[in-house]
Amino acid sequence: QVHLVESGGGLVQAGGSLRLSCAASGRTVSSTNMGWFRQAPGKERDFVAVIRRFSTTTYYSDSVKGRFTISRDNGKNTVDLQMNSLKPEDTAVYYCAAAAGSLTLPTAPIQYNYWGQGTQVTVSS
Repeated sequence: QVHLVESGGGLVQAGGSLRLSCAASGRTVSSTNMGWFRQAPGKERDFVAVIRRFSTTTYYSDSVKGRFTISRDNGKNTVDLQMNSLKPEDTAVYYCAAAAGSLTLPTAPIQYNYWGQGTQVTVSS
């Protein structure tokens, strides 16, 4: 069984930065397609970023591309999301997710099998 725990959320002013971290247990992040999603109140869970297993290949939502960076630390078995130039519309609960399958770059929530509890990110204007 895979257990994911997010941390690093908080309140930040527009233009600021936050770094989220996802600590994984039960499965190595190096062998798993790992993703970040976010969900604002009343909205569907939205894809943010994914990093491919056994590689450094990444893919981002157009809304965050150029501002967010997903990475992993295989030694610590963590996946991070560096968020720069934050905007009020980035406000959401951010979730770390792990895909048990082998799809190269999954972007839909249904393609992920394991989820963290989420961490709140609030960006003020």
